[in-house]
This record gives sequence, C-alpha cells and structure tokens, in this order.
Amino acid sequence: MPDSNRPSLARNVISAAGLVIAAVSLANIIFLVFADVTGVHNPYVGILAYAVVPAFMVGGLLLFFVGMLVERRRRHKMAPDAIARYPSLDLNSPRVRRMAIIWAFGIFFFIIISLLGSYRMYEYTDSDQFCGLVCHKVMHPEYTAYLQSPHARVGCVGCHVGAGAGWYVRSKLSGAYQVYSVIAHKYPEPIPSPVENLRPSRETCERCHWPEKFFGAQLKVFTHFGYDEQNTPREIRMLIKTGGGSPTGGLVAGIHWHMFNQNEIQYIASDEQRQNIEWVRIRNRKTNEATEYKAQDSKFTDAQLAAMPKRTMDCIDCHNRPTHIYVPPDRAIDRELLAGRIDRTLPFIKSKAVEALSGDYKTTPEALQAIDKSLRTYYSTEQPAVWNTKRPAVESAIKNVQIVFQNTRFPEMKVDWRVHPDNIGHFYFKGCFRCHDDQHVAKNGKIIPKDCHICHDVLGEQQAGNIMFEVPKNEFQHPVDIGDLRSATCADCHTGKPM
Repeated sequence: MPDSNRPSLARNVISAAGLVIAAVSLANIIFLVFADVTGVHNPYVGILAYAVVPAFMVGGLLLFFVGMLVERRRRHKMAPDAIARYPSLDLNSPRVRRMAIIWAFGIFFFIIISLLGSYRMYEYTDSDQFCGLVCHKVMHPEYTAYLQSPHARVGCVGCHVGAGAGWYVRSKLSGAYQVYSVIAHKYPEPIPSPVENLRPSRETCERCHWPEKFFGAQLKVFTHFGYDEQNTPREIRMLIKTGGGSPTGGLVAGIHWHMFNQNEIQYIASDEQRQNIEWVRIRNRKTNEATEYKAQDSKFTDAQLAAMPKRTMDCIDCHNRPTHIYVPPDRAIDRELLAGRIDRTLPFIKSKAVEALSGDYKTTPEALQAIDKSLRTYYSTEQPAVWNTKRPAVESAIKNVQIVFQNTRFPEMKVDWRVHPDNIGHFYFKGCFRCHDDQHVAKNGKIIPKDCHICHDVLGEQQAGNIMFEVPKNEFQHPVDIGDLRSATCADCHTGKPM
C-alpha cells in the first residue's frame, strides 16, 4: 500500500526549479501589468507582460509537473510496492479532498488569468506600438511617416488587417514569419510595399471613405519657394476636380469617376510597383460596353497580355501612399518655410537646405553632422553679415532641417522619397500619366487622353506677390433678376421650400 506519510512528489530539484521560475515570472507579470496600466511608455512592456514572461511562467509550471512525474517514476523503480504507478484520487480522504479543492480553484484562477492575458495579448499585437516600435529599426521609417500622415489616428490594423477573423488569422500567420525575419535578420532593406497582399480597399478604406457621396471640386493652393537668394514664393491656385457620386443620383463626375460601381477599370502592369501599365479595359457595368487600350510601346503580344494577371482598379492604385509618405527634400523645405519654422529671409536657405538634405549618407548621425556643418559653414563664411545679425535664425534653421531629415530619410533602412513611387498627381513620379499619356490606344483609334483639364484647372499663379495668371473676376449673376444683391441675403428667399 502507498505510504501517505512519504515526502511529496514535488520535493525534487526539477519541480523546485519550475516552481521558482513560475513564482518569479508571476511577480514580473504583476509588475509589468501594473507598469502597462499606469501608462509607462515603453513598447517592450506589453510584449514582455503578455507574451514573453507568461511563456516563462507556463514553462515553469510544466517543469514543476514534469519533475513530479520523474520523481514518481524514480520512486516506483526503487520500491514498486511503496508507491503506485499512477496516482489515486480518493475524495473520501480529507487530505485528498482539500488538495482537490485547492487544485480546482488554482486551475480556475489560472484559466481566467490566461483568458484575460490572451485577450490583452491579442489587443497588444493589434496596437500601433507593437507594429511600429517593437521592431524599432525595421519599422522605424514606416512608423515615423505614419505619425505625420493624415491617418495618424487610424490604427495600423485598420488598413493592414481590417475587420473579420479570416484576415486577422492571415495577418498573424504572415507576422510569424516577419518576427523570424527580424530575429534572423532576413528582412530586405528597404522593406517593400505590400502591394500584392494588401486587403482590397473596399473592405478597408471604404469603411470611412464613401465614394458614392458627391464631393465636388477642391480649391487647393500650392506654395513653392525658389532657389534664389530671396527664396521667392510662388503660389499656384488650382481647382482639383475630385468628383464623386452615385450613378443612381446622376452625380457622376471628376477623378472619382474611376471608382464608381457603374465603371469597372482593369489593367495589366508589367512591374511589381505597377508603374508600367501595358493594357487597360474600361467597362460600363450597366450597358456592358467595354473598350480596351494597349500601350503603343508595349513589348508584350496580345497573347502574352491575355495570360498576364489583371487587376481591378481601386482606391490605392492612385492613393498608394496614404499613410507612409516620404516627402522629397524640396517639398519638405517648402512646408517648413510656409509654416515659418525656417526663416525665409535667410539668403539661399531653400537652396542650401535642400542641398544638405539631398546628400547621400550611410547613417542618420552622419547626416545630422553633415547638415550642421554644411549650413553653419556656408553662413559663417559666405554670409558673415547674416551670421552676425541672424545667428539664432540660422541655428533654428539647422535644427529644423535636421528634424526634416529624421522624419523623411532613413539611411539605415535605405528609405527615402525615391524608393516608393507616389501616384497622387504626377510631380515626382508618372502617377496619372501611367495611363493618361496619349499612348494607350484602342483598336478603333480612341486614346486615353493626356489632358490636364480632366483632373484640374489652374485658377491663378503669383510669384513674389505679382500676379502671373488669374481667371477673370466676375460678379455672381443670379438666375432671376432681383435687383441689387448687396441689399439682400440668400436666406431671405431660400428657406428650403418652394419659392
């Protein structure tokens, strides 16, 4: 018969080690969870509190039970009659009953804690901190650009994962390999845009942006500064024909014509970044009429094109950098000058700042040092009067140019504005002209036109305050003659009811 007075099976080195590991891990979990709840801003707190340390605790508990099994086997071999091969559970024994109750409560408590921890781990792996800061070097360019983007308050998973369990599982399976890539340093530099595996924009972008709502046109003012001594400002006022609408409401117009359910636009690109469009088909879904256009300089035969994958155009074919935007040096300095963060009265500051930003650097510290040296040397030697009278403005300019570099260029990951094409407009990359180039021709001779007025109209230009071009001013003409418009307001007649 088993001897109930024998030492507990837990009294062995393996179980003791497991118990120590579990106890230390539990203490660390409590501390880390407290730090996370109280708002300690460290990206590693979450992953330690809800992934790494709990894994150690579970490992310690498993080690505790493994030690008991090993000890039972050892005792059974030494004295087969002294201990049964398998434990017996006799609830009639008060001692066994107490232990069973303790174990039941312990297991229940462990399950509850595990569920809460698992949910918090799920929540943490969906956080922006996890996406952008845990793999700091790898994702630093993307996370920095994200924080300055129009979508800075939209969580990373809102676009990269979206709603639903299917894409969540898919993203986590993909993420498992990404974690391995980071640990094993197998990732490419720069990280390529996930063009092929992004979720369709209808399931992500269009949860907030409703393309069927009529938007109309946008008046935009673009301000550039010259590379001359005065950093001469040039202002372009442009009417962007954004358009929008629903075919059922009749408000179908503008750039967003490409996105209506009434139209289906498919294309074939011959490169991974979808910059070279070889073939386009536009189909009216109501009439089923379709027109196919082929690039005149295409090297592919019709048979080859027929075998190539076709993509249906959606939001991100134009808005392909809605969040991770790497601003070119000249545009970045224009913004700084316009915002007043750099003194535009400093001679040649636009030219010298862009020149310093555009250099080829291997590391960020090297770049920051070079920017400081370049601007400081220029103004102290070439512009001594400015250096003596406006030295604080020069120092401030140096600091802001360095900040611009840190926010737009990332030499450690080989990332800058030249790496990822931006298809909005056509200023630095082909953008609209990938298709609208007068070179995509249908069999009936129809072309996709290269006509600026399709998308925008220039309303006026000014340089250094002098009008270069301006649409003639006209007074508003009411459709019905009601006399002097200055003596009335619109609301005097327009009440929302028939007049």
